[in-house]
Amino acid sequence: MNGAAQGMIDKPLIDRTAAASGVRRLLLLGGALILAGASLAMFGRSYGEVAVFVIFGILSMIGIAAIFASALGLLRFSSRASDGGIAKDFLDTARTGLLILDRRGQVVYANRAYGDLTGATRPGEVRSLERLLAREAEATEAIYHLANLARDGRAGQREFRLAHSLAPAAQGEAMPCWYRVTVRPLPSRGGQMQAWQILDITADRKHEESSFQDLQHAIDYLDKAPAGFFASDAEHRIAYINATLAEWLGLDLADVKPYQRSFVEFLAPSCRSLYTERSKANAEGIDDIDLITASGRSLPVRLLRRPVGDDSAAPGIVRTLVLDRSGENDAATPVELAEARFTRFFNSSPMAIATLNPAGRVVRSNPVFRRLFGAEAAEGAAGFASAIREAGHEEFRKALAEAETGRSGIAPVDAEVAEERPRTVRLYLSSVPRVGPDGDECAILYGVDITEQRALEDQIAKSQKMQAIGNLAGGIAHDFNNVLTIITASVDFLLLNHRTGDPSFQDLLLIKQSANRAASLVRQLLAYSRRQTMRPKMLNLTDVVADMHLLLKRVSGDHAQLERQHARDLWPVMADIGQFEQVITNLVQNARDAMPNGGKITIATRNVSAAETAQFGYAELVDGDYVLVEVADTGSGMPPEVAERIFEPFFTTKEIGKGTGLGLSMVYGIIKQSNGFIYVDSTPGEGTTFRIFLPRFVPEEAVGQGPEIAAAAAAGAAGAKMDLSGTATILLVEDEDNVRAVNSRALTMRGYDVKEAASGVEALEVLEELDGEIDIVVSDVVMPEMDGPTLLREMRKTRPDLKFIFVSGYAEEAFAKNMPEGEKFGFLAKPFSLRELAVAVKTMLNEG
Repeated sequence: MNGAAQGMIDKPLIDRTAAASGVRRLLLLGGALILAGASLAMFGRSYGEVAVFVIFGILSMIGIAAIFASALGLLRFSSRASDGGIAKDFLDTARTGLLILDRRGQVVYANRAYGDLTGATRPGEVRSLERLLAREAEATEAIYHLANLARDGRAGQREFRLAHSLAPAAQGEAMPCWYRVTVRPLPSRGGQMQAWQILDITADRKHEESSFQDLQHAIDYLDKAPAGFFASDAEHRIAYINATLAEWLGLDLADVKPYQRSFVEFLAPSCRSLYTERSKANAEGIDDIDLITASGRSLPVRLLRRPVGDDSAAPGIVRTLVLDRSGENDAATPVELAEARFTRFFNSSPMAIATLNPAGRVVRSNPVFRRLFGAEAAEGAAGFASAIREAGHEEFRKALAEAETGRSGIAPVDAEVAEERPRTVRLYLSSVPRVGPDGDECAILYGVDITEQRALEDQIAKSQKMQAIGNLAGGIAHDFNNVLTIITASVDFLLLNHRTGDPSFQDLLLIKQSANRAASLVRQLLAYSRRQTMRPKMLNLTDVVADMHLLLKRVSGDHAQLERQHARDLWPVMADIGQFEQVITNLVQNARDAMPNGGKITIATRNVSAAETAQFGYAELVDGDYVLVEVADTGSGMPPEVAERIFEPFFTTKEIGKGTGLGLSMVYGIIKQSNGFIYVDSTPGEGTTFRIFLPRFVPEEAVGQGPEIAAAAAAGAAGAKMDLSGTATILLVEDEDNVRAVNSRALTMRGYDVKEAASGVEALEVLEELDGEIDIVVSDVVMPEMDGPTLLREMRKTRPDLKFIFVSGYAEEAFAKNMPEGEKFGFLAKPFSLRELAVAVKTMLNEG
């Protein structure tokens, strides 16, 4: 095509902007000439001719000078036109069709591309897009929207599809076409105009559709591949998973959203540490692990992992290929299947397994070994001995040397893992024959974590020891109470026959005081053996400790600073307030003694939820809600061997004569009898902390608990002015002859008719002989042949209204739980005085 033809094509169809400018210039020039002629006419003929010659002479000179200046290049007349011509040439030759409308909607400019796209070949055929597409249903909505934007002086863009091309030459093909139409306001000196642009994007859309189709095919190929595939980020969240792997895992692809599920969820618990540790290395690797499907089935697979340094093309930094190793693949060879089974057993074993070379370094290990002994030992970067504490090094080296010589039956080695919180492991070594010239393995190491087992064994041993001591203490206390009862009763009889001035009176008082002191020691033994009488009720420990503040200030002394820290909304507990006050007093007294040079004692209370219980790490402490009481001091502390025995009876670190060693054992028994737990944490030179955990009490749980027990002994204060004489018939049941004799004598002196029985069977015979004419029965609890509660049930068969008082050195709760529901009876704890016995009998007889 020649230059002239090209110029015709590039010439715009309509361009009224230059024509309008030329008309305006011509009109201005004509007006100037008319005005000049009118002016000359006013001067007359003589001067007018001269003026005309002068004007034309000047114009001729200017014209000739302009011609020469233009020829020499000193003068250019088209600089502004040239500047605007570059932009105009760009618009005229642009691929995008451009249409400019004035404010009345008249076409001001339309380039050649606009005519080619809309089928206009002459200026008269050029129409606006709003008129051109008014009947095209597929484009009506888009053009209507753009037209409204244009009228409001706003810009916008829309894309639409037509079933045919707008150019008449292409209509015969009936091929769908895509167009992009843009409109924006165009300010000008003549007012606001509209600039419309239209571009045929059919080729771009076809390319996009082709690319999308190719992508769909690629995804389909990947989804239907015989291997699984997924991509994940640094936190193991799945960015993409193919259909094959989703089917293996039992997942619905429609429900799998990117970055919402972690691949670790589908790993067997034994393989998670291996996978996460290997992933941290950010390197290529091959791992044989087990996946857990949605149905709970285990699926052995091999992972071929490859990290991607640049993830700008697609999200996810790790691409992983997943191969099925379950044996369902027919292409797998027997050797491959055997290897897959071995790898599966090796990796899923709950026991730590590794092979060692003669230098004691790991050649191969399973995930449990890595988790138990660390990555450095598992990868052979350091000898295995570095993973355990020095105390076990020698035994391990001997066992490894025996394995290297091929010896069998190597004794296991117990060692502790070298970490901040040591764990106890039991190591089993067995020798393996060297396979191949390059084989470097001489022993197989099996490791079992026995930390919990050791802790449980120690706890059971300690509990059995404490229980044995408690049973011994309780048995001694029971027998000792009978002796003290006889001593106390005998002294009371002697005091009745001696006056204050009698020389023997003071000796008798000294005997009675010593007996009372011995009775106090017995009560402490009973507290340790958890057989003392308890009167639990609902308590708020914050209020209890606050009420004890003045007492505790005196107990702590002047050199110790006492501080209380209480949490809000403390849960209630069930405890005997008197016993609990004794516990706190004893602990504060011990804290004071541990700080001879002064210090601080802190008493703190707070709630401990079931979720927080395990964080303390106490093996015996069961999960549940507790109220925690802490008594801490800044004293000298205790070494571990002392702290282990601190609750044993008669164990004390104090000087002779400054303690019996029963204080903390009594505290231990009271807390245990209250269904709580007590622990001590102490560090030499730093101080000691006692922690008491009492179970949270829910008031609704109190409904229907236990029988109503008549505490006759509690009426002792009211009996100070009571008439203790009576004429009722009393059946006294006691297997100890001396105890029965003194009690019978004391009641007979008060006027009662006392019938005696040495056992429960004899008591039933006496009741039958007297034809049931018994007003009250006073019986021991522990007796041969038939105990007290059994005797009560048998007597209730013939005498349902018979009054009963139990006498025992044990706590009433020890036998009250075996009584029928709603049973009422009195209780008198040994040892007791003659007056306390008389008051208990009188009080029970006076009850309706």
